[in-house]
Amino acid sequence: MHVLQCKHIKLNEKEAESFLKKHDIAKKQLPKIKKSDAFLKDVEVKEGDIIKIERKSFGNKTEYFRVVV
Repeated sequence: MHVLQCKHIKLNEKEAESFLKKHDIAKKQLPKIKKSDAFLKDVEVKEGDIIKIERKSFGNKTEYFRVVV
């Protein structure tokens, strides 16, 4: 992983369920990321998986979530 590349982490089933419940949303409401996305080449994913993306900027860490299509 390149030093400037955002970290992409696949949530396990329990984490995904907890995330959806906490935010009261459905998977279909999440932004999408293609299974073929270059950033996912090192992560084993399937359609419907939820990916947490960690972005760091000036010492701040921001998390974004996407569903694999």
